[in-house]
Amino acid sequence: MKNTPTDGTHTKGREWLSLLFITLVFFPVLSIVCVGGYGFAVWMLQLIFGPPGHG
Repeated sequence: MKNTPTDGTHTKGREWLSLLFITLVFFPVLSIVCVGGYGFAVWMLQLIFGPPGHG
């Protein structure tokens, strides 16, 4: 059987820490990875197919 706090302060503290981690660490790192991955994909495509041209 789990030991659960009766007043709920422990779970509220963990929720705040989770929220802070998600907003201050996870989402910024995720956005950097997504933008960097997109830039890398464009770079690789330009290496294979050449730079974009007109028409």
